[in-house]
Amino acid sequence: MCGIVAAAARSNIVPVLVEGLKKLEYRGYDSAGLAVIGSDAIERTRSVGRVAELETASAGTDSPTGIAHTRWATHGVPCERNAHPHVSGSIAVVHNGIIENYESLRAELSAQGYVFTSDTDTESIAHLLEATLQAEPDLFRAVQTACRRLVGAYAIAVIDQRQPDKVVVAREGSPLLLGISDAGNYAASDASALLQVTRRMVYLENGDVAELTADGVRIARLDGSPVERPEHLSQLSAAAVELGHYRHYMQKEIFEQPEALANTLEIVGGSKTIQPGIFGAEAGQLLADVDHVLILACGTSAHSGMTARYWLEAIAGIPCTVEIASEYRYRTSVANPRQLIVAISQSGETADTLAALRHAKSLGQQKTLAICNVPESAIVRECALRFITRAGPEIGVASTKAFTTQLAALFLLTLVVAKVRGRLDAAREAAFIDQLRHLPVAVNKVLELESDIETWAKRFADKHHALFLGRGRHYPIALEGALKLKEISYIHAEAYPAGELKHGPLALVDADMPVISVAPNDQLLDKLKSNLKEVQARGGELYVFADADSEIPESDGVHMLRLPEHYGELSPILHVIPLQLLSYHAALVKGTDVDKPRNLAKSVTVE
Repeated sequence: MCGIVAAAARSNIVPVLVEGLKKLEYRGYDSAGLAVIGSDAIERTRSVGRVAELETASAGTDSPTGIAHTRWATHGVPCERNAHPHVSGSIAVVHNGIIENYESLRAELSAQGYVFTSDTDTESIAHLLEATLQAEPDLFRAVQTACRRLVGAYAIAVIDQRQPDKVVVAREGSPLLLGISDAGNYAASDASALLQVTRRMVYLENGDVAELTADGVRIARLDGSPVERPEHLSQLSAAAVELGHYRHYMQKEIFEQPEALANTLEIVGGSKTIQPGIFGAEAGQLLADVDHVLILACGTSAHSGMTARYWLEAIAGIPCTVEIASEYRYRTSVANPRQLIVAISQSGETADTLAALRHAKSLGQQKTLAICNVPESAIVRECALRFITRAGPEIGVASTKAFTTQLAALFLLTLVVAKVRGRLDAAREAAFIDQLRHLPVAVNKVLELESDIETWAKRFADKHHALFLGRGRHYPIALEGALKLKEISYIHAEAYPAGELKHGPLALVDADMPVISVAPNDQLLDKLKSNLKEVQARGGELYVFADADSEIPESDGVHMLRLPEHYGELSPILHVIPLQLLSYHAALVKGTDVDKPRNLAKSVTVE
C-alpha cells in the first residue's frame, strides 16, 4: 500500500525519485507526488493518477535532496489535495500506513492554529513535526520525538528547507529500507525502486529512525540510542523488474513460473531425499513435537494454504486448519502450544497476516514458520523457521508466480512433516521428489495452451458473472481462478465445491452464466461429471480444464481444454496456470488495466 522513495545525493535526484515511483506504482496509483529542497522553499509537485503525469509535471525540477510518494487511498478520496507529500511550514512529509490517533492529533494541532487542507491522516504528522521543530530544531531528534506520539503503522520520510542536506526516515509496521552508494544515500518501500542506483541495502527494524545525507547514514531508536543494521547485497537486478518483451507484468510473471518453480525447488537438488533442515536448522526437532498445523494467510496466499491442507492431511496425516488472517485475531480461539503456525505472504509485510502471527505467538504458540518471497521481511524475521520462495519480484497486483511457488514450498513442508512422522517411505519420497523436479517442464507444456485459452476468453469476456467449480484439492484452485477473474476483468465470479452446486448455486445457471470447471483425472472425476451434467441440463455453457486422459467428451455447450498430463497430488499447480491465463486474456478483451486493477494495491500493509 503506497510507495516511498527518498534521496540525499550529490546531484539531481528527481529522475531517481520518478523512476523509483514507477517501480513502486504497483503499491498504489491513485495519485503521486514529490517534494525537493529548492533554492528558498520546498518545491512540491503532485498529480492525480499515474506516475507518468507526475513525471510530466515535475520536468525541469532539480535538487539533490527530496522525497516522493505514490498513493493508494485510505483516508480521503484520490485528489491532488490528498496526495503526498504534505507540507507544514518548512517541512514536507510522505507516509505509508495508518495513524490510528490522527483525529486527536488533528484536534490538538487545529487548536494550536494549524490549518488542515486535506482529509488524510498524514497531514497530522506534518503539522506535528513542524510543531515539534519549534522546541527541537534538529530534524533527526524532532522526528524521534514526534514518532513517539504516533499510534498505528507508518513509514515516513521528511525533509526540512532549513536543513537542506538531509532526509530523515522512520519505520513502525510498514516496510522501509535504505540504499547505500558513493553517489548518495536513499530510502524506499521496496528494493526494486533503488536497483537503478545501488544493490547495497540496509533493512530498518520497527522503531528505527535514520538520517540520510550524501556522505552517510546514521540510525537510532526512538529513544535516541544509536544502532547499527547490517548491509545486504540485493540478489535482484534492475533487469528483473523490467517488462521486457511482454505486454504486461502479469503475462511476464505467468510465463516466469517454470523458472520460479525451478529456483524454489533447487533446494532439493539432485537428492532422492528431503531433509527438515530446508526450513531451518531447528526444523527437525521443532516439527517432531507438532501435532497440528494452523495456516494464517490472506487472499491468494490463503488459497495456497487451503490446498496444502489436503496435502498435509492426506500425505502427512496431520490435522490442519486454515484461517483467514484478518479474522483469526478477532475471535476467541483455542491455543495449542504444539501447533505449527504457518504464516504465508508474498511480501512478508501483509499487515493482517503479521498481526495474526503475533497474536498466535501471544497465545503461547511459538512453533512458527514463514513461507515468503522476501528474505528480510517482518514475517520472516519473526518466525522460528522460514522457507524463502524464489519467485523473484512480482509487480502485477494479481499474484501468479508467488502462488505457485508457495504451493511448491507447502508441498515440501508436507513431505518433511510426513517424513518426521514416519509416514513417508523411501520409494514414495523419491517419486515425489522426481515429480517436483519435473514440475517446471510440466508447467511449460501447460503454457503452450495460451492461444486456445485466448479464444475461450473472447467467448465470455462480455459476461457479467461466472461460476468456477472444483472438487477436493482443486476447490481452492477454483477459488483462486474466480479471484483472478474478479481482480483484473471485474467480472463477478464465485467458486464452489462442485458437490455444492445443487445446494444453491445451480439457481444462477443459465445461458449467460459461463461455468468454468477444473476436472483432473482423479478419484473425484466421476462425481464431477455428474455435476457438469447438472449444468448442461439447465442450459449452462461449460468450459472444462481436463487432463489428457479424462473421458469427458466435447459437445454442444461443453468446451474442453486438455492439459498435457495428469500430475497426481501436484495437479493443483498445473491446473491454476490456465485459470491465470483465462483471467489475463479476458481482461485484455475488456480493456481493463491488467497490472493495476482499480481499487487494489499489491502489498497490503494496512489493516
